[in-house]
Amino acid sequence: MSDSTSSTTAPLRVLVYSDDVNTRQQVILALGRRPHPDLPEVEYVEVATEPVVIQNMDAGNIDLVVLDGEAVPAGGMGIAKQLKDEIYQCPPVLVLTGRPQDAWLATWSRAEAAVPHPLDPIQLAEAAVALLRDRVPATS
Repeated sequence: MSDSTSSTTAPLRVLVYSDDVNTRQQVILALGRRPHPDLPEVEYVEVATEPVVIQNMDAGNIDLVVLDGEAVPAGGMGIAKQLKDEIYQCPPVLVLTGRPQDAWLATWSRAEAAVPHPLDPIQLAEAAVALLRDRVPATS
């Protein structure tokens, strides 16, 4: 049933970090405005540098963080570990790894999920939706 909850529910905010604009665009296109019908719409915060990631995270109101593990000079896995160490109740983190074999590094960084390059839009959307579901209050 499509009731008015979708229009009254605040959008989910997803921070997408990569020094590569094409990687950021791939993530945004893969997830779209509404990655799943059960979820509210998504707003994206595109970030190209580590200081701006930290600034946005300190400001709050982020529901999911997508970090490019291949970004330079600051890789997403190092940033993920820093966020998990420094932010109380840090939102879930999804790391984009260089290859599937790098999933163990994502575990080290304490990210809740990892998706390898080249990005598979379906795999990325499934991982993001699983993490965003926990950010949406249950409706009766």
